[in-house]
Amino acid sequence: MVPKGVGGGAPVVCGAVSELAMTNNIKTTRKHTKTIESYEKYQDLVKGTNINEVTLLATDYLNHFNEIIMLIDMIPDMPDCMEDVAAWEPKSYQDHFRDSGFSDRELAVEAYDYVPAIYRGPFERIVSHLDTLILQVARQLNQAAANKDDAEMAAAVMFGAEMRLLVEKAGAIINGETEGHDQADIDAVLES
Repeated sequence: MVPKGVGGGAPVVCGAVSELAMTNNIKTTRKHTKTIESYEKYQDLVKGTNINEVTLLATDYLNHFNEIIMLIDMIPDMPDCMEDVAAWEPKSYQDHFRDSGFSDRELAVEAYDYVPAIYRGPFERIVSHLDTLILQVARQLNQAAANKDDAEMAAAVMFGAEMRLLVEKAGAIINGETEGHDQADIDAVLES
């Protein structure tokens, strides 16, 4: 709804809102419109790719986590995997695609800037929790290996189930689900 007098030349005052504030508000609206247009542009560009048309996210990013979880699961039977687990580092979504052989990697990197907040916020929170949990488990495994403590190593490996659940939640968001992936759910997984 546009207040009476906007665009008529005379200052408009709506409570404490001056014409200057209204003009700034209109600029924000134009920026928002440009973002919507860019989102729609990327929706068209990702058609026929492995990037979700609604979220503008690709499940290929989850390979970064699935690989380390697999290695962690193998540690009790193959302790020589510990070196790879200790070397793992978090990698942002865009860096993952910059460094990958994914066929639409450039598009995945560019589209990420237009991922709707309803998906991006929960997705980034889950990724942050995954990064933290994996690094914590890697440190715990490294310490257990150094101390030759099989019980501690087995306890650390048990976190694989929680990590897989977080990856599953991230995958659901990538595929357009929004319900059931809030902070409380993530915290519940980490507290278990």
